[in-house]
Amino acid sequence: MSKVYFTKEITPENLIKIYDKVGLKLDGKVAIKMHSGEKGNQNYLRPEFVKPIVEYVNGTVVECNTAYEGARNSTEKHKQLIKEHEWDKYFPFDLMDAEGPDLELDVPNGKILKKNYVGKDLANYDSLLVLSHFKGHAMGGYGGALKQLSIGCASSAGKTLIHTAGATNDQTKLWDNLPEQDHFLEAMADAAESVVKHFNGKAVYINVMKNLSVDCDCDGNASAPCMQDIGILASTDPIAVDQACLDLVYNSTDPGKDKLIERIESRHGVHTIEAAAELGFGERKYELIEF
Repeated sequence: MSKVYFTKEITPENLIKIYDKVGLKLDGKVAIKMHSGEKGNQNYLRPEFVKPIVEYVNGTVVECNTAYEGARNSTEKHKQLIKEHEWDKYFPFDLMDAEGPDLELDVPNGKILKKNYVGKDLANYDSLLVLSHFKGHAMGGYGGALKQLSIGCASSAGKTLIHTAGATNDQTKLWDNLPEQDHFLEAMADAAESVVKHFNGKAVYINVMKNLSVDCDCDGNASAPCMQDIGILASTDPIAVDQACLDLVYNSTDPGKDKLIERIESRHGVHTIEAAAELGFGERKYELIEF
């Protein structure tokens, strides 16, 4: 049974404490996968909040371009937004697919995908810290560690391939090839597995449950948070940490949870976790250890 650590107090200091609780020291060159936040979004995790943990693991914050309209769908625009959001003010920042070619990862046992395209700079790192803002998501139902591993690490072409469930990696044809919802979620699980296997156990996953909007940080006009903040969770198992977050939402007494649950269930968001568990790179059963 996977161990998931949990603290209700959301502070920069507790990001470090919960990382230490997990007990896996990330070594070599450490990539810290985060969401840079779409222009206009008010809910994303801020650079100053994560500065202490970035410095503690001596990591580089990494991100990739998007596949849809907005301020992050080209290298030029994305780099400008990175400056506006001050991501490069405090620590190194790597836009991994700033220039091609992409790194292709095999997905030999994938339900939907047989390959995944990620930012080529992912190959430059020895270990991975996935630092996720847990919240809702317009297409996936929710966003957490599995979304960061899949859509988050994928290049623009990779994001298109996932969203179209393998139909195309041409982002100009993205909206012409949207698949059955479960196939999209299964493609996310496939892509996540390829990144997990790439790092071969050298990864830690931290989910921060604050600013709990039904919308993702990729939404420039995201809804205001619908629930009170819950806390920080961490594990070496991305499936378990996402499952634990869902359970905390469902078990909450906050009446605002109904909005988030509706978003999750209307998109069948739990199916990403189900598909990932079937692939076997983590498990849904966990022991929650609060401190």
